[in-house]
Amino acid sequence: MAKTVLVINSGSSSIKYQLVDLETSQALASGLVEKIGEPVDGHYKHEYQGQKHELEEPIHNHETGLKRVLDFFKEYGPNLDEAGIIAVGHRVVQGGSLFPKPALLTEKTLSQVKDLAVLAPLHNGPEAEGAEVMSKLMPDTPQVFVFDSSFFFDLPKQASTYALNKEIAERYQIRRYGAHGTSHQYVGQLVPDLIGKPAEGLRQIVLHIGNGASASAQVSGKPIETSMGLTPLEGLVMGGRTGDIDPAVVFHLIRNAHMSVDELDTLFNKRSGMTGMTGFGDMREIHRLIAEGDKDAKLALDIYVHRIVGYIGNYTAQMGGLDAITFTAGVGENDEIVRRRVIQQLAPFGIKLDEAKNDVRSKERRIISTPDSSVKVCIVPTNEELSIARQAEVVANEGDSYGNKFQA
Repeated sequence: MAKTVLVINSGSSSIKYQLVDLETSQALASGLVEKIGEPVDGHYKHEYQGQKHELEEPIHNHETGLKRVLDFFKEYGPNLDEAGIIAVGHRVVQGGSLFPKPALLTEKTLSQVKDLAVLAPLHNGPEAEGAEVMSKLMPDTPQVFVFDSSFFFDLPKQASTYALNKEIAERYQIRRYGAHGTSHQYVGQLVPDLIGKPAEGLRQIVLHIGNGASASAQVSGKPIETSMGLTPLEGLVMGGRTGDIDPAVVFHLIRNAHMSVDELDTLFNKRSGMTGMTGFGDMREIHRLIAEGDKDAKLALDIYVHRIVGYIGNYTAQMGGLDAITFTAGVGENDEIVRRRVIQQLAPFGIKLDEAKNDVRSKERRIISTPDSSVKVCIVPTNEELSIARQAEVVANEGDSYGNKFQA
């Protein structure tokens, strides 16, 4: 009988899901729920065995959406009663300073996840709601929180601490938490075998570059730095986020543009980055504009690459050297132009790209540097859902690290 985990990623107005087969590491089914709570019809998409099933109707809340998702499994397959589900794994962005490991859903952990919404208001609230709803819809199945920030829980103090007034920082839990941790952990642990070096002592940089983007520095499989901070806003330039920016820009816009906190939040997180500079967050559109001679798009890509290269230089110095650079996520895995631009700027340090290998589109893990490159350059497709599923499996079987065991 199959062993599966249903992985759910609840957003403020959307839900993504996958049914992951733990034996084959493959997604048996997947889907998307969009426009939850919006005045227009919502959209469902369920995919199974190559068949896509879609529906449009009002989606009042997450409970409405998740009930319909379970209906899709009954109607279109696979039947969840026969799928061998051992857990439901919920991606949670912010675990704060409370959750270094995954946690079983209990009254206490649910309350704690909700309380941490002050650090991730767009994420933790909906994620907690999704888990709470699923615990009612599937009461005999363990619900497991897997935290995006857990991998960075033990960052060195000098990396996680802001130079902010100590009393204020402690009172309001202000520190660098990081994000995309499930991806950085998953990808980083695959690199040693790929390049044929032991994990112990390996110094690597993982570049998770998609619409959201982050970098991590890892030594012996443990993170010593990451680019995202208190929230996912800090760091690299992203599809809609500014990345690093002088905080005084906020003061300037409050005083001179009379912008509210909510307006600034939207500006920095959704209307900036590549979208704010070019009108498009999709890198394919940026390349199209550049080919047509658009100067704004060219500058935006220059800034995008400049920021990535700067982080590589910083992290290499922090680690005292570098053995591997790995690209992952949507842009990292599929955009040969961005990879080429980044590595070309590192050529003075003996890092060399095999152009033919870089240009190949593939879903396989691979090395794209030349044999004589001073640093291995790799592509490792990320699989956050598989990582969440495996972590949820452990909790379902053994209980979590906080003394909780599932009781139906």
